[in-house]
Amino acid sequence: MEVPVPIGAPESARRARYAALRTSLAAIVEGEDDVIALLSTFVCELHHAFAYYDWTGFYRQVTPGVLAVGPYQGGHGCLRIPFSRGVCGAAARGPRTILLDDVDTFPDHIACASTTRSELVVPVLDGVGGLKAVFDVDSNTPAAFCESDREGLEALLGWFGPICWPRTVLGVVSDVAEG
Repeated sequence: MEVPVPIGAPESARRARYAALRTSLAAIVEGEDDVIALLSTFVCELHHAFAYYDWTGFYRQVTPGVLAVGPYQGGHGCLRIPFSRGVCGAAARGPRTILLDDVDTFPDHIACASTTRSELVVPVLDGVGGLKAVFDVDSNTPAAFCESDREGLEALLGWFGPICWPRTVLGVVSDVAEG
């Protein structure tokens, strides 16, 4: 495993790591069809690739308007988050990416960890554009994330979401990835 990209690294180093992650993840998950194995692998690879990723994980949509934690790495996450609350709920409602340099500036921020200072949340869509989850990254460092992190995660998750949830058939979402 490579040395994690440090806090304050130039955007070029961050972009290079996201590009390398796409290549390594493609090789690691090739042929895998279990959603939890796929999500867990994604979280592990991302969490260890960046020194400023202190909490890294998915909040999956488990019922209409409700997200449930997991898989993730870091301290405990909030178990359930309604779409009406917090940064993750707002990102799911959009759906839109939210990058916060200072979590205290978000009026409805849910403090799952009191040490979190900045946050980046990206919606995860299935193969037909439906929301399946949000990917949440918290840092204990203020303004830890930049546009390269936003762009890198949006590109990775735009590729990865349809691998995990490729299609919807007759209104029923397929939760089994196809090889």
